[in-house]
Amino acid sequence: MRKTTVLIDEKLLKMAMKAVGAKSKKEAIEVGLQSLVRQWNREALRRELGTFEIDLTLNELEEMRHAE
Repeated sequence: MRKTTVLIDEKLLKMAMKAVGAKSKKEAIEVGLQSLVRQWNREALRRELGTFEIDLTLNELEEMRHAE
């Protein structure tokens, strides 16, 4: 781990801490970075897999989940 000094909007940081329930500035920043990385990974996976049509109702999907 490395120490880094950055200038961050104090109001924005307090809002982020409240939004994620963080007890510290460090925790809020780490939660935000983790969220950003998860979002990027989901988008990368979506781009890699592409899109396709699934002709299922919610009930059929539930039945398939329970059948496994």
